[in-house]
Amino acid sequence: MSVGFEITARCGRARRGLLSTPHGPVDTPAFMAVGTTGSVKALDPEDVRRSGTQMILGNTYHLMLRPGEAVIKRLGGLHRFMAWPGPILTDSGGFQVFSLARLRDLDAEGVTFRSHLDGSLHRLTPERAVEIQEDLGADVIMCLDECPPYPASREEVARAVARTSDWAARCRKARQGRGSLFGIVQGGVFEDLRLASLEAIVDLDFEGYAVGGVSVGEGKDETYGVLDWTLPRLPAERPRYVMGLGAPEDLVEAVSAGADMFDCVLPTRNARNGQALTRAGRLNIRNAAFTEDERPLDQACGCYTCRSFSRAYLRHLFLARELAVYRLLTIHNLTYYQDLAAGLREAVASQSLEDFRRDFYEARAEEAEETSTGRAAGAKGGL
Repeated sequence: MSVGFEITARCGRARRGLLSTPHGPVDTPAFMAVGTTGSVKALDPEDVRRSGTQMILGNTYHLMLRPGEAVIKRLGGLHRFMAWPGPILTDSGGFQVFSLARLRDLDAEGVTFRSHLDGSLHRLTPERAVEIQEDLGADVIMCLDECPPYPASREEVARAVARTSDWAARCRKARQGRGSLFGIVQGGVFEDLRLASLEAIVDLDFEGYAVGGVSVGEGKDETYGVLDWTLPRLPAERPRYVMGLGAPEDLVEAVSAGADMFDCVLPTRNARNGQALTRAGRLNIRNAAFTEDERPLDQACGCYTCRSFSRAYLRHLFLARELAVYRLLTIHNLTYYQDLAAGLREAVASQSLEDFRRDFYEARAEEAEETSTGRAAGAKGGL
């Protein structure tokens, strides 16, 4: 089981490509839907497929705790367990250990932690992380890394870089050949540490490379700076994955910098909070202005939600706490992300990425101006 990668078009640093996996192809740039516990929240696999999603991300930390990778393996692997026939990438669980687990004890060999679910004690090492992901049967598996929080001191980040490099070598050695292994570049917002991490990880010759430790609290300028230092120096013939990124504008900027793969919880999390992502920006469905609004969430969107329901109806469902609204908003948000990725792919292929980028920001600026004007008029009317 391995992946192949072919670049089919370039526009500046941006690339369009095709990631080949044992469970089917993935067009890049690609946005992966996050299926933390073996499910994309509020959706079934058919909903996910109809959104245009080709690849799902599973979470090693959560799946090892519940129901356990041994259970999933006995039941035929993660693809069969969650009834998803397409490609799956699993992360190593490292970020969740450092962000969710209680009473962590980190050492050179691995990390001991207590589950956030029941307080039970667990040990995760590079070898164990690879074993779990191979038992899950993922197409792409990730090395165990240390992702320091932001802000972190230079000394803390330097130690994390050294440990990540050591663990990457151990992951590579532990691999049994089930699933393609990607290495992860760390280094925080320090350019020299990023480049040192990149050199060490690239020397290990992985089948793909990820940029970790972004979108963990740093600002946009710092995030884009990291991508600018890192992405062009990764092997051009291998897929480049930016972990946990993003907001729609992050995808536009990262693709322009040369990234190929992304994942983020925003489509599902925003839906649960009543926020719809549209070409004109975010829309809060709880807003009283939508009480009698017959328009769809986004008139340019062809998803089931936008074809079938008005803003007024969706607002009613959300205020009534009807469960259907979480599915309907998530269908729309995930479709929005897949349409954005498809638009970026087409822009790269047609050598029109700068036009796409300009139009993307202009649509948002027009919406912001209209919203601001509307608020000002409302304030004057109330005086």
